[in-house]
Amino acid sequence: MNFWETITGSDLTRECKAFEVRAEALPTEYRAAWAEIKAHLFPYGNFTGRNLMPILDGALGLLEETAADGQSIHEVLGEDIAGFCAGLAGGAGGRSYRDRWREQLNRNVARKLAKLGG
Repeated sequence: MNFWETITGSDLTRECKAFEVRAEALPTEYRAAWAEIKAHLFPYGNFTGRNLMPILDGALGLLEETAADGQSIHEVLGEDIAGFCAGLAGGAGGRSYRDRWREQLNRNVARKLAKLGG
C-alpha cells in the first residue's frame, strides 16, 4: 500500500469490491447474513474503517467455508447476528466509534475545566 492509496482510500475500495465478488458466490441466505454482518460491524469501525477489513475478511471466509460444507446459516451464526458481530469486534462490551468519541470529548472537557479551575 502506497501513500496515495492510504490517503484516498482506494485500497479499501478495492478490498470491498473483492469482498462483494466473493459474497456473490454464496447462497442466498448467506448473502443476506453477509449484509447483516456488514451493517452490524459498521459502528465498531474507526474513522476510515481499516480496522474492520481483517474482521470482514474472516467473517466472509467463515461463511464461504460453512456454505461449502452445506451447513445452514442458523447453525453457523445462530439467531443473534448482532451478538455474533459484537463478539467479532471485541466482545459484547466492544467499543463503538460513539464510545471512543464520547471518551475523547469527556477527556477534552475535563482538561479544559482543570485549566480553568487551577
